Amino acid sequence: MEFLLYGIKYVFPQKPGPVVRGIPTSHSASPLKEKIQSSEDYVWPYAQGNIRGHSIIPLFVSAPGAALKDSDLHELLALVDALRVGRAREKEMAVTELKKRLQIGE
Repeated sequence: MEFLLYGIKYVFPQKPGPVVRGIPTSHSASPLKEKIQSSEDYVWPYAQGNIRGHSIIPLFVSAPGAALKDSDLHELLALVDALRVGRAREKEMAVTELKKRLQIGE
């Protein structure tokens, strides 16, 4: 958890790129999309994606395909992306959700 909190943004830095078709991530995917309203969507570039948004390079090239097959994995990867590219509020919400899912106490 400490690596996610303090290291992920340095080891896997990312800035939103051009608008492309893809799979939602960060605040544009569950569980954060239910809590955060935004006019900007973030997506992993993927030809079979269902929305358009600013591109975020996934942690691994196979992540989008794997996320389509496993919704729990998709949520975890999207929360990690919120730590990589999110603003303070999004990061705080992502930390809370990750701790809950990984069963880590405060």
